[in-house]
Amino acid sequence: MKKEISIAPMLDWTDNFFRSFMRQITHHSLLYTEMITEQALVHGDKDRLLFFDDIQQPLALQIGGNTPEIMAQLSKIAEDKGFCEININAGCPSERVQSGSFGACLMKTPDIVADCVHQMKNAVTIPVSIKTRIAIDDGTDDTGYEKLHQFVKKTSDAGASKFIIHARKARLKNFTPKENRTKLSLNYPVVYQIKKDFPNLQIIINGGIKSVPDIREHLGQTDGAMIGTHAYANPYFLSEIDKEFYSDNHPILSRFDILENLMPLIENHIQKGGKLISVGRHLMGLFYGQPNSRLFKQAVMSNDIDTLKSFMHQFGNK
Repeated sequence: MKKEISIAPMLDWTDNFFRSFMRQITHHSLLYTEMITEQALVHGDKDRLLFFDDIQQPLALQIGGNTPEIMAQLSKIAEDKGFCEININAGCPSERVQSGSFGACLMKTPDIVADCVHQMKNAVTIPVSIKTRIAIDDGTDDTGYEKLHQFVKKTSDAGASKFIIHARKARLKNFTPKENRTKLSLNYPVVYQIKKDFPNLQIIINGGIKSVPDIREHLGQTDGAMIGTHAYANPYFLSEIDKEFYSDNHPILSRFDILENLMPLIENHIQKGGKLISVGRHLMGLFYGQPNSRLFKQAVMSNDIDTLKSFMHQFGNK
């Protein structure tokens, strides 16, 4: 089975600008939209919500929802828009998502998820995948493996062939998404065992992946690795991905080349009344570990494009 590297869907982060930024760094990694709820798509401007630049392909859409008929209709619309995959969010632990009865709380209702998958698969030809956690944290030392196994079995029988598993449990009460990410321990062996038990499914591991060696280690046990917050904190490490995992030796752009290529998007955003910081926030980690990282962040936070251009002129030719 072909190995896959992807960038996680992250609410308020993986928007249109960020995805175009990612494509300057890696051509082949699968990108995901931030989660869009079924109700937002039903009642909102679909053309705006589902807009993406062609450079972002391959691109998957993540939907948050639990209504099989609506999820199927939206999947068809997304396929017609050109998305290469539809992903069901069954892993987000935020209270906002829980109030809509989707995200990680869907792990409690595998029958509903299976019904969604079944109707979505009947509506589209592109893959329908599920992003989930290991299990709901019930405060015990149980690994959650049996519940995850049952969830994967039920939903794969309905037609899901790809699972992205964040290798942590999800705590739904009195715990923020950040606390879920930082205070609950990773359990990679549970995900590895799921791959052994379901060898015909595509199992992608997610959680705590920060380097090419990390990815390489996980690929020995799974079909792929999804990078989450570290793609935001230190995006330039992804410049190694295409050569290492896709045998593509295209020239790697420098950080300043990336900024130059993004400048038309930034200027267009500002000309339309936007603020530099609203797109620049996605770039804050570009100079991670570099001597001029602090000065770059200051240039972005100045909210003045001329200050950013001065930084590029001062350091870009060195």
